[in-house]
Amino acid sequence: MGFLDSTFHLSENNTNIKRESLAGLTTFVSMAYILFVNPSVLGAAGMDKGAVFTATALSAIIGCLLMGILANYPIAIAPGLGDNAFFTYSVVLAMGIPWQKAMAGVFVASVLFTILSFLKVREIVINAIPKDLKYAMAAGIGIFISFVGLQGGGIIVSSKSSLVELGSLTVPTTWITIFGVFLIAILMVKKVPGAIFIGLVATTILGLVTGLVKMPTHVMSVAPSMAPTFGVGIKYLPTMADPKMWAVVLIFLLVAFFDTAGTLVGLAQEAGLMKDNKMPRIGRALMADSLSMLGGAVMGTTPTSAYVESSAGIAVGGKTGLTAIVTGLLFVLSMAFSPMLEVVTTQVTSAALIVVGVLMVSALKDIKWDKFEIALPSFLVVIGIPLTYNISYGIAFGFLTYPILMLAAGRRKEISVVMWIMFVVFIALLYVLNILPK
Repeated sequence: MGFLDSTFHLSENNTNIKRESLAGLTTFVSMAYILFVNPSVLGAAGMDKGAVFTATALSAIIGCLLMGILANYPIAIAPGLGDNAFFTYSVVLAMGIPWQKAMAGVFVASVLFTILSFLKVREIVINAIPKDLKYAMAAGIGIFISFVGLQGGGIIVSSKSSLVELGSLTVPTTWITIFGVFLIAILMVKKVPGAIFIGLVATTILGLVTGLVKMPTHVMSVAPSMAPTFGVGIKYLPTMADPKMWAVVLIFLLVAFFDTAGTLVGLAQEAGLMKDNKMPRIGRALMADSLSMLGGAVMGTTPTSAYVESSAGIAVGGKTGLTAIVTGLLFVLSMAFSPMLEVVTTQVTSAALIVVGVLMVSALKDIKWDKFEIALPSFLVVIGIPLTYNISYGIAFGFLTYPILMLAAGRRKEISVVMWIMFVVFIALLYVLNILPK
C-alpha cells in the first residue's frame, strides 16, 4: 500500500488503489477490441493473424507499463487503428509494397521517432501549442470517440446521399448499445462510482442472456507464436534503398507524431493534468510511446499510439500511472484468456465511448470564442477530427489557420517560431498523405 502510494503519488492526486484498478480495468475493457481488430486488418496485408495477435498484446503491455512507470500517467498505449489501416490499404494493397518491406519502413520510422523523443523535439512542440487549441483537441477527440461509438453500435450508419444517417432500430445488437448508454448515463447522474465499468459489465451480461453476444467456445488458449513476423522489419532493411520506401517512412513518422501528440494532450486535459498550459512529464510520456512503437515494429505490428479509450478510465477516476499498469497487466492475462474477450463486443464498448465523449467536450467552455482568430482554428480542429475520421487532419486544419489569423489580427508576437515550423510541417503532411501515396 505504502509503496504504491509513494511510487504513483496516489494521495497527492486524491485517488486510491481501488479507484486506479477500476480505471485500469475500464480502460482495458474499452480498448480490448484491438486484440482482434489489429490481426484482422494486418491479416488483409498477408501477415499471420496469430503472430499479430501476440505482437499486439505484447506491444500494448510494453507501452502501458512504460507509461505508468516512466510518466505516471493513466494513459494506455497499443497499436493505432489509423496506422494499421494505412499500412494495409495504402502501402501494401494500393502501392503494391510487400508487407515485409513495409514493416522495414515502420521500423525505420520507429527509430527516428525514438530519436526525436530523446532530443525532446516532440516535447518542445507540444508545449508550444496554444492552450485554446489544446482545449479544441480534447473536445474534438471527444466528439470523435462518440462518433466511433455511435457507428460501432449501429446507431449511425453510412449513407450515399448524406454520408451518415440513423441506423435501423430493428437490429437487435443496436439495442445493446442504446441500453448501455442509458444505463451508464443514469448511473453517472446518480453519481455511482465506476458507473462506466458497471454499465459495460451489465451490458455484456444482457448480450449473453439474450443470445446477442455468443459465449466463447474456450476459456483459455496458448498465445500464438510470433515467429512469422518477429524481426522481419530488421531483416528487410536493405529494401530501404528504394526511394518510395522513404515516402512510407515519412508518412508513418508524421502521422504517428501528431496523432499521439494530439491524443496525449487531449487526455491530459480531460484528466486535469495540465499545468500552466503544459503537460508535466510529457517527455517521459513520449518516450514510453516511442519505445513501445519500436518494440512493436520489431515484433511485427504497426506503430503504437496513446489510446483515446484511456478517457474511459480517466472518467472513472484514473489519475496516475497505476491505471496504465493495471491495463498492461490485464493485457498479459488476455494472452491466456483471449477467447473470453470475444464477449466484449463493439456494441458493448460503444456505449462507454458515447458517454465519455460528452465528458471530453466540456473543454469547449474554456476556448475564447469571442476572438475570431482563435475561434475559427479551434472550431476547425473540433469539427475536423470527427468529420475526417483522422486526428492529424483535424489538428492540421486548426494549425494552418491559426498563424494566418493571428497575423491578420495584429498578434504576430504571440505566434511562436515552433508554430510557424509546424505550419510548414502540416502543409508537408497534407501533401504527403494526399498526393505521394497516389
